[in-house]
Amino acid sequence: MSDSTPAQSSSATDTSRPTAPRAKQLPTSRTHHGDTFVDHYEWLREKDSAEVIEHLHAENSYAEAVTADQQPLREAIFSEIKHRTVETDLSVPSRRGDWWYFTRTLEGEQHAIYCRVPAETDQDRNSAADDDANRGSWTPPQVQAGVTLAGEETIFDTNAEAAKHPFYQLGGMSLSAEGTLLAYSEDTSGDELYTLRFRDLTTGENLPEEVGSVHGGPVLEPTGARAYYMVADAAWRPHRLYMHTLGTAAEEDRLLLEIMDEQLWTGVGLSADKRELLIISGNSEYDESRLLDVTDPAAEPVLLIGAERRILHSIDPIVLDGERLLLVTHNQAGPNNALSLTTAAELTGQAADRPLDLGRLVLPHEETVKLEGVTVTAAQVIVAARRDTIESVQMLSLDTLRAAREGAAPVLTSTLPGPAFGEELYTCAVIAAEYEAPLFRVAYESWLTPTRIYDIDHAEGTPVLRRETPVHDVDLDAYRATRLWAPTGDTRADGSEITVPITVLHHRDVSADGSNPTLVYGYGSYEMSMDPSFGIPRLSLLDRGIVFAIAHVRGGGELGRGWYEDGKKLKKTNTFTDFIAATDHLVAQRWADPARIATLGGSAGGLLMGAVANLAPEKYVAILAQVPFVDNLTSILDPELPLSALEWEEWGNPITDPEVYRYMKSYAPYENVRDVEYPAIAAVTSLHDTRVLYVEPAKWVQVLREHQQGDAPVVMKIEMDGGHGGASGRYESWKERAWDYAFLAHHLGAGGLVR
Repeated sequence: MSDSTPAQSSSATDTSRPTAPRAKQLPTSRTHHGDTFVDHYEWLREKDSAEVIEHLHAENSYAEAVTADQQPLREAIFSEIKHRTVETDLSVPSRRGDWWYFTRTLEGEQHAIYCRVPAETDQDRNSAADDDANRGSWTPPQVQAGVTLAGEETIFDTNAEAAKHPFYQLGGMSLSAEGTLLAYSEDTSGDELYTLRFRDLTTGENLPEEVGSVHGGPVLEPTGARAYYMVADAAWRPHRLYMHTLGTAAEEDRLLLEIMDEQLWTGVGLSADKRELLIISGNSEYDESRLLDVTDPAAEPVLLIGAERRILHSIDPIVLDGERLLLVTHNQAGPNNALSLTTAAELTGQAADRPLDLGRLVLPHEETVKLEGVTVTAAQVIVAARRDTIESVQMLSLDTLRAAREGAAPVLTSTLPGPAFGEELYTCAVIAAEYEAPLFRVAYESWLTPTRIYDIDHAEGTPVLRRETPVHDVDLDAYRATRLWAPTGDTRADGSEITVPITVLHHRDVSADGSNPTLVYGYGSYEMSMDPSFGIPRLSLLDRGIVFAIAHVRGGGELGRGWYEDGKKLKKTNTFTDFIAATDHLVAQRWADPARIATLGGSAGGLLMGAVANLAPEKYVAILAQVPFVDNLTSILDPELPLSALEWEEWGNPITDPEVYRYMKSYAPYENVRDVEYPAIAAVTSLHDTRVLYVEPAKWVQVLREHQQGDAPVVMKIEMDGGHGGASGRYESWKERAWDYAFLAHHLGAGGLVR
């Protein structure tokens, strides 16, 4: 029998509160560095236990009962999301070889349909010397909803594949150069173990061969004769690179590389000209890089820069005047990165006991600009750079590279030309840049501008709008975005005060009068930046008079590498105090009613939610933590758990370092729950999440309820068929978002449309 107490639903005549599930206490101890912690709920980790599953179902029943009165609000928000979203939608076709590829999304369907149409190849080839004609050949065809283009083919109907399974997610797709073969990987359980399959696009049929238990998506070399894929170890770390030869059994696949360092995560991708496989094994502090010649089936990976160099970097091959060179984006010259030009021979020919020479400096380190990376084309190099929190693209000419190769002084990234946009807060990123194409494609969006697709001509640099994502029945002029800077009380080495950027989104009828319900969102880990992005679901909150504030706290990458380093390892608590400082500043600037503030964060942002709940519960009326990393110390102390060893570069290694152990224990949400009046708390998770295991929020809510000194509910909602991203399919995703937002709006007292 289970000791879990099932939730009791309220009836129309029974106004008593439902009873929360109570898990049995089964003490287990762990001791590190002389400190013993007794955990009463570690047994909930037994995922295959019928008792655990029964308890999780009881948690869902309790959450459903406690939030039953929010159902009308959930339905309203879901309907608003659904109505505003153009359900029958399509992408702008992208050209690869002799085909234009695009997606269609149909009303009533959960997933995208992948399509293509032939390009006018003979005319294109004959006019290659004519620049104007060549540009015209790269003008995408006009795709209309419900109208089939001449020669249109469906190459992959995700809905048809997903209909066979309760959960479905694509890991990735890769096409041969001629478009005759599609390699794809699929996950049908949510555990991120993918099956690699191959489809003959001339017949539309899958080949009989398949490869099981791969990590992520495959990479086909251009001829389609070979596919490259990764396999993860027991800790979910991609560590083995295999080559599969089409027409052979998976058992015959050749192991090309095995990375033994448990702190390195390996990823692969083709070079811009598709001649080499780029292999980067790294973490948040250093990488090692390799190249593999994919034109030679017998080739072996060649090590360029080893992990012992402790350099964070990426490699991009480029051909300049017939010479094959390497562009290296690296932090050797400073934390915000620089760009150097060298060759593979120069890198591999250096002695290991001497300082690494990365060649000619092209773009130097800048204190105010973070060089994020480059995209290589035959016409120029496209640079992704971040300045004042905003990431955009700039153009680096081949002539500048030639000058650097000959010894010219480097040029500043901040002086490079780039496309101009009218908004202050936006995101612009390269999404397509075929090597020989006369143009490249970017996606642009802001907090209040739906995604726009622009093609930018290499010669002229002028953006040409191809599409703006349509939104139904929304006056986008009704919303505003502004930037605040919250003082933290901390100072830099030069004596200046450290301030936290806050993005404030609100309806135009909302003013800073001290009366507004406010939702504060935060993440603050892994150098991930919360960049401007448009979200239809968010409008449902703004229309209810809620101020939506994003706190760009330390630990993220918005203000360069230093901003990240000041929020990790033994400085991690800066992330939490920054969030609280942002909350206080919103009150001081009268954007927020101090009695009506809620918070939202997921994964590492869920850890932030747990830490803030312990540090300042009195400041918030509700906290929603999505797949929350709230038992982080327990997880990182066990290197056999998924991804744990990889986390040491982010949080420190509490196994070997007693200072790290003490520091992490001082803020770990699960271990610092105390007798206090907590706000309403909801933990949302998935049973098959391999990144943040369901057991963390399952244990957390038990301890929160034990120490709760107030009347606010603590609930957990668990998706029994989902992974780290929740359930599969866009409608299910909308329902999850509606649940989250309804919970928050309800506790903010802002359930009705008041704007």
